[in-house]
Amino acid sequence: MTLRFLTAGESHGQALVAILDGFPAGLPVGEKDINRELARRQQGYGAGPRMKIEDDRVRILGGVMAGKTTGAPISFLIDNLDFKKWVNQEIAPFTTPRPGHADLTGAIKYGYNDLRPALERASARETAARVAVGGVCKLLLARFEIDVFGYVIGIGPVEANVEGIPMTDRHRLAEDNEVRCPDINIVETMISTIRTAIQDRDTLGGVIEVVSVGVPPGLGSYTQWDKRLEARLGAAVLGIPAVKGVEVGMAFENTRLPGSQVQDAIRLDVNRIVRPTNRAGGLEGGITNGNPIVIRAAMKPIATTLTPQQTVDLAQGIEVQTQYQRSDFCPVPRTVPIVEAAVAFVLADALLEKVGGDSVDEIQSRIKTLRQMRLQDLLMDNEPHRYWAS
Repeated sequence: MTLRFLTAGESHGQALVAILDGFPAGLPVGEKDINRELARRQQGYGAGPRMKIEDDRVRILGGVMAGKTTGAPISFLIDNLDFKKWVNQEIAPFTTPRPGHADLTGAIKYGYNDLRPALERASARETAARVAVGGVCKLLLARFEIDVFGYVIGIGPVEANVEGIPMTDRHRLAEDNEVRCPDINIVETMISTIRTAIQDRDTLGGVIEVVSVGVPPGLGSYTQWDKRLEARLGAAVLGIPAVKGVEVGMAFENTRLPGSQVQDAIRLDVNRIVRPTNRAGGLEGGITNGNPIVIRAAMKPIATTLTPQQTVDLAQGIEVQTQYQRSDFCPVPRTVPIVEAAVAFVLADALLEKVGGDSVDEIQSRIKTLRQMRLQDLLMDNEPHRYWAS
């Protein structure tokens, strides 16, 4: 791994912080670029009341001078505006774990005498720091004409149809509506479905699709399990709260078809090797093949519901119902930039791993020499070889 990052902070603590290490020098980065991504994370129909309190703004405290990255670790700070309501306050005990959250498992693991420390760190509030990290990674990828964008393809039982929509148009169409769905014919149905869930004091999940175009072939590796790019992307996306499944390409649909109908045929267009389809989602054998990378994240309905659920009061040792903790009703639309950030970080890391280089200019010169899907880049000598000769 070339890039790495850590985040710290609690949902209602003073601030969230992140440190991104291994980032090259010479990339223009401004706080406004990151704030744009943070603002996207706060937008979307179905967001809870917390998003009306926070106004996320990042402060870059290190790693950027005169508007450009220096090659040193980049440090970010995002203040929690809600902190002032919690500081020096006596907080009522929280001893009734919510099913589906980290309340109970956190207490078992760390031995807490109150559930709030688990809630505070496990909260999706932490993803604001990840969006800041991903925002810088998206800028780096864009410098080399790699674009990462996402949109919603499902809310509860409502499914979008994006097959007839050009990939280059999907992001623009999605950002024009409250549910971030490029299928404009289904937008109002998604909104009304979320509205019904709110009225029913319930929550909804959904499916997010993130596409990466312009990714060169040859990133990732099959030589070890943890070098396979599918594994790295899957781990990053599954690390997002409430994401319980990841799909690469048409993975689940492909399981219902025979192998002859699943693979992406290899064709020749003059001297270029092309694929008429992209069922593999841009990845074969853990390595990018030059096609757009397509990742889908399945997000469960989040654990906190206005409708009480059955639980146990751990202090009193009796069965009770859950206590509501402020949360979203449907976080799927505003999770899109979070999944984008996760994918962007992994792709930026894989790119730097492939080409090396400590500065943007150095990387630029090396990218130009990468092998492409062209016959002249795949020099076969057409001779027999004796492997493992003694």
